[in-house]
Amino acid sequence: MLIEQRITENGIETVDKVGIAVARLREFEPPEGYYLAFSGGKDSVVIYDLAVKAGVRFDAHYSVTGVDPPELVKFIRQQYPEVERHRPEETMWQLIIKNGMPPTRLMRYCCRILKEHGGSGRRVITGVRRLESNKRQGRRMVENCLSDGTKTFLNPIIDWGDGDVWQYIRENNIKYCSLYDEGFKRLGCVMCPMGNTRLMLKDAARWPKIYNQYLRTFDKMLAVRREKELPTNFKTAEDVMHWWIYNPPKGDPDQTILFE
Repeated sequence: MLIEQRITENGIETVDKVGIAVARLREFEPPEGYYLAFSGGKDSVVIYDLAVKAGVRFDAHYSVTGVDPPELVKFIRQQYPEVERHRPEETMWQLIIKNGMPPTRLMRYCCRILKEHGGSGRRVITGVRRLESNKRQGRRMVENCLSDGTKTFLNPIIDWGDGDVWQYIRENNIKYCSLYDEGFKRLGCVMCPMGNTRLMLKDAARWPKIYNQYLRTFDKMLAVRREKELPTNFKTAEDVMHWWIYNPPKGDPDQTILFE
């Protein structure tokens, strides 16, 4: 059981985290049901199971980015065939060429186009948790979408830690993607720039076909920039890849010239 004891002004309080999450799902259920944002990661499989336990209406949706690990895509297809799959109008490779640069921490156009477009006009369930990162510590259980005023979010496990998630998975015998057993802590797009250099290198070594696709795309991107007579100080796709992985400090000459 996911029980936590907290010290309050009135003494020690026992908290049933699963019960609270289920109650949240029931309290905020909209008449048309929830839009469940499903990624196939550990948090997604937990909120899917919690929604079933709560008995609320929902339809689950997976945004096909084209750069997710093949193992993750296979896991979703085999274990969650009922999840609706959405393919974007433009692929990651097309977006890189169109934008004339790879996505970065500051230019996350990929997330906006590939992942964040679903759920308009709906109440969206997510597996967002405050303890996932420093940037998420200010997140709330119920939130309005800043980019789409018709969409709201419910984060029923907002106050869970990693240990809580894995305990729930073990106690409920929930199947999860095998990549976690290989040591991956979070799953998502291969070589996501939100990761650090070590993680990007690990992804490149684990999925060389996707790494090579990035290189081919960077080569096409540079060709388009030259054709349009846009400034660039990078001669090869490998130059861009090195910059992308090692992320030079702001003000680096190559960064300024290529992406001004």
